[in-house]
Amino acid sequence: MDQLAAAVLLPGFHGTTAPDWLLRRVADGLGGVVLFGRNVVDDAQVTALCGELRSVRPDVVIGIDEEGGDVTRLDAGHGSEVPGNHALGAADDLDLTRSVAASIGARLAHCGISLNLAPSADLVLTLDDPIIGVRSFGSDPVLAARHVAAWVEGLQAVGVAACAKHFPGHGASTEDSHEQLPVLPRTEEQLRAVELVPFQAAVHAGVRSIMTGHLVVPEWGSAPVTLNKHAINLLRSELGFTGAVITDGLDMKAVGGDLAVGAVRALAAGVDALCLGGIALDDDDLQWLIESIVAAVKSGELSQERLAQAAARSLALGLPPSTVDAHDAEIGLTAARRAVEVRGRVDAGTSPVVVDLVVDPSIAVGDVPWGLGPYLREVLPGTEVIASRDVSAEEVARAAGDRTIVVVTRDAHRHTSARQLVTNLTNLGLDVVHVETGVPGPDLGSVARIDTHGGSRVSLRAAAELILKGTT
Repeated sequence: MDQLAAAVLLPGFHGTTAPDWLLRRVADGLGGVVLFGRNVVDDAQVTALCGELRSVRPDVVIGIDEEGGDVTRLDAGHGSEVPGNHALGAADDLDLTRSVAASIGARLAHCGISLNLAPSADLVLTLDDPIIGVRSFGSDPVLAARHVAAWVEGLQAVGVAACAKHFPGHGASTEDSHEQLPVLPRTEEQLRAVELVPFQAAVHAGVRSIMTGHLVVPEWGSAPVTLNKHAINLLRSELGFTGAVITDGLDMKAVGGDLAVGAVRALAAGVDALCLGGIALDDDDLQWLIESIVAAVKSGELSQERLAQAAARSLALGLPPSTVDAHDAEIGLTAARRAVEVRGRVDAGTSPVVVDLVVDPSIAVGDVPWGLGPYLREVLPGTEVIASRDVSAEEVARAAGDRTIVVVTRDAHRHTSARQLVTNLTNLGLDVVHVETGVPGPDLGSVARIDTHGGSRVSLRAAAELILKGTT
């Protein structure tokens, strides 16, 4: 019984090597682990870490959030080598999307990672959404469905399991489930016609796992989908999904503070694998969770049959991936260039002033380097860079003089100060190029507008190249 309880757990941990206690747990049947930026130095170190884990049990599940674009773990130190979903949706080339996913998958497989908690199958349904944004392929469910399927196919073709998330779709929410419990303003009929379309495409593409969102659908009751038996039954019966259902992080505030209670309720609702990676756990934490699950079986709150089923589906995600030669270090920049969209004439001169307007990233994105300034300075050495959270139009105007001003934003539509800066500089009659790295929002009147559809390293470099081309 302890082994069954351990098999459904996917905890996170501290360190860039495997602690002894974790190796013992893996040898005794722990389902697996989820790696985060805190566990990563570079690919060689991750490969060694995965080797440590697989040396004690070859079929241990090793998962990671490597969506590409803004959400990256392998490249958390310097930004992703591939653009994210919104850029791929903007390029709208299914072969390109499939190839980008295969390149990510080959890199993960080489490291020894068997499960990628991607792609995001959510849609952009409101510009007030604080958590999905450019992680989505877009707002059109049919377009998103095509690209979700292609991404799944590309990743799984190299032996790494994909995970479509966050069922039934987070894009209509105006709240971050890391911080609170969102209630989706959607009926079941709306969900079937819109949000569920990409998830159905993922199922048809053979996706091996699906992640639940901590979201309340009023017509399905008051419990979030992760803890909602009706929601999981719908995923199984109507969408026909037979793989592993994985929770979003059970440590997120949307499902409450007691991990053990959340774990038991999720398993009883029909979930198979419990993602516990957001907070780093230790040996005592795992023992407490295992004992809590076993106690729930003994009390009748959770059936042993349901736990055994969950354990089998969870462990199936640990199949060691094959090392294949599908990684393409250049495909990300190719895709990023294809995604960039321009309005107006870009002529920044030889010494523009770049204003990187810094805003706090979402918890999902984390502390990943962002900003166009360093990339534009590489190609235009005379570039002056102002990286600031709060700078006035007058300050920028004084620094710029008669030079072109390039204002770089992330979801300017969600940040009043960012919108005001672009508008105020434009109203002063200055030559302003607005580079938006988030979901494109309203035009703010700049002489030129560049939408990168993401803030990854390659998307920023593609924007810098475009500005250079317009200048020379």
